Amino acid sequence: MVLYLSGTGNTRWAALRIAETTGEEAVNMADLDPNGTLRPLQPGERLGFCFPVHAWRPPRFVRRFVSRLTLQTHGHYVYALCTAGDTVGEAMKMMADDLRQRHITLNATYSLLMPNTYVGLPFMDVDDQETEHRKIADAEHLLNQYAQDIMQRKDGGEPLHIGRWPRTNTRLLGAASINYINSDKPFAVDSVKCVRCGICANVCPLHNIIGGLGFEPQWKHRDSCMGCFACYHHCPHHAIAYGRQTRHKGQYFFHHPQRRTPK
Repeated sequence: MVLYLSGTGNTRWAALRIAETTGEEAVNMADLDPNGTLRPLQPGERLGFCFPVHAWRPPRFVRRFVSRLTLQTHGHYVYALCTAGDTVGEAMKMMADDLRQRHITLNATYSLLMPNTYVGLPFMDVDDQETEHRKIADAEHLLNQYAQDIMQRKDGGEPLHIGRWPRTNTRLLGAASINYINSDKPFAVDSVKCVRCGICANVCPLHNIIGGLGFEPQWKHRDSCMGCFACYHHCPHHAIAYGRQTRHKGQYFFHHPQRRTPK
């Protein structure tokens, strides 16, 4: 079983490619029982956790999901893969610690650098198209290797893209971002540009947007937004803004540069 959470599609792509290689089921965490109840693993079945890195940490939803998880993994190969636009800090260490609290031990960890999606701060924007395509090509090469390692149940994994000052980034800056910056309150819609297509509500991985075809979107403001900006990036008319932070910024959601097919 490959458990994943994805906003703009980077992590979903990776999870599906791994599942295709191993012949195992890919399951969206957001579609599962919030109490952490999963079906028992089949004999010899691998268990994977795939998630995007937010502020050098696993998303809050992933951590809450793991904190409720009840699953017998003794004798099973368990791995985790994270995606990030730049560096992952101590995100995987935090994930391993959370899983250990549920008596689940990771056999291997992996990270992939993917096109940047976070546009919620003044100095952050999406990558240019050349960088986007290069990152996806490099990630595809690595992912093929990772999938084979997982298929063969290789222990340890590969060196992570930890970056400089991982402790400071994860424990100080990451905590500040999660606790004080990450919020859906700055999101707003331009009523003139909005065509009420419902795409933003449909792509929100945590169903945090009230809306649909014929309705202007409204964010729930219930501390459930994970700051993935999927709503902003998927809006075909660029009608969604995050305060003044997204003015003149680009949009991105995963598509294979050769196939040009949204994921």
